Amino acid sequence: QSQLVESGGGLVQPGGSLRLSCDATGWDLDYYAVAWFRQAPGKEREGVACITSTRNTYYADSVKGRFSITRHSGKNAAYLQLNSLEQEDTANYYCAASETDSSCKDPVYPGMKHWGRGTPVTVSS
Repeated sequence: QSQLVESGGGLVQPGGSLRLSCDATGWDLDYYAVAWFRQAPGKEREGVACITSTRNTYYADSVKGRFSITRHSGKNAAYLQLNSLEQEDTANYYCAASETDSSCKDPVYPGMKHWGRGTPVTVSS
């Protein structure tokens, strides 16, 4: 069964860091663009970061310089490093995959075909 599974979320103080993982099972993530999204309570889902199959990266302005998206072919996974976390970063974080690298060039990262169920991130003192 093909699926994406996120992990690594949790409770962190403002200014802290987390590393989220997105693991693909049952299929090869290598040929897909991978994006991270987040959705806070009462807010719309927003694209956070995206990485193409050729490792070009794209970020939302709100996280640029603080978050970093990477991928590891051998582990069939992608990651999101969250640094200098702020309370406004509190949300459920999802990873998703698209067959088309051009999805990353649009700030809403359209065309995602596979989705994970999310991992919660809470930034609070």
